[in-house]
Amino acid sequence: MIVYSVTITIVKAIETEWLKWMQEIHIPDVVSTGYFSKWQIKKELLPEGNSKETTYRIDYFAQSIDDYKKFTETEASRLQLKHKSKFSGKFKASRSVYSLLSK
Repeated sequence: MIVYSVTITIVKAIETEWLKWMQEIHIPDVVSTGYFSKWQIKKELLPEGNSKETTYRIDYFAQSIDDYKKFTETEASRLQLKHKSKFSGKFKASRSVYSLLSK
């Protein structure tokens, strides 16, 4: 199994709006592409960082690296642009891909 992990640091002033949008719109849009079977979202508690920002990690689970690659080739840019357009200048994002070694 492959884990596509997106880490987002968001301005606290819009955190509630962003989290609601992520859970109701963006994450379902990503999963509905058919390349991921499930997801998890986590809020970082420690280490405590900047008091004006909060960090989240969203993990999307794909059956294979090929599924992940197809997602990046066909869907990722469109979905990332949608996120960027809505929250431009209010977040930082980084992305990583992992192989899940244990369940």
